[in-house]
Amino acid sequence: MQSNNQIVSAIIIAGIIIAGAVLLKDTKAPNAIIPSNSPGNLPAPSARPVTSSDHIIGNINAKIVIVEYSDLECPYCKVFHQTMHKVVSDNSGNVAWVFRHYPIPQLHPKAFREAEATECAWGQGGNNAFWKYTDRLFEVTPSNNRLEDSELTNIASYVGLNLPSFNDCLSSGKYKEKVQADVEDGLKAGLNQPGRGTPFSLILKKGEIVDTIPGAEPYEMVKQKIDSLLK
Repeated sequence: MQSNNQIVSAIIIAGIIIAGAVLLKDTKAPNAIIPSNSPGNLPAPSARPVTSSDHIIGNINAKIVIVEYSDLECPYCKVFHQTMHKVVSDNSGNVAWVFRHYPIPQLHPKAFREAEATECAWGQGGNNAFWKYTDRLFEVTPSNNRLEDSELTNIASYVGLNLPSFNDCLSSGKYKEKVQADVEDGLKAGLNQPGRGTPFSLILKKGEIVDTIPGAEPYEMVKQKIDSLLK
């Protein structure tokens, strides 16, 4: 009798162990981190290192560097451009901002030529001229491919460029490869992955990608990310 009871008890205990194992198998801890390159998730983004040849506002050695991929005819990029100016100005030298081109021709056929125009400004006046031109372009464009081509020359005049040199540069296609190099880098950053589009930004700390800013996140959300990384 005792032997039978022991057998029954053993069966019950075994059943409990098996049931528990099944439950544990299908349960993930609420704070579990799933690697970004694991199956079913987007590949981890990568990008070329930030150098002095990049279009940058702020100190290249800042604690946080935000690398943005932007389309000059994207309405969300237009909004985020102002957000990023505020982020840099409000962080007392702790945040630098790098601008890289990612025109999307399927949506904004004019954006690639506009990117070339900003590079022609850079060719004449360096980083300062690039940012003046880009700021003004975002200020005046209605977005969604509606900026008149004549405005490219008007913007060049507004920021004080030599117009014949600017027009020669733009018509020559001198900076097509430079813009395309940014596009290729944007692909490495994962901009061609489902659910990603412009703007898309990488947050770097000590040269390593530690977070991303998908889309035109509002200032407070970006600030929250930065504040946590600066602690």
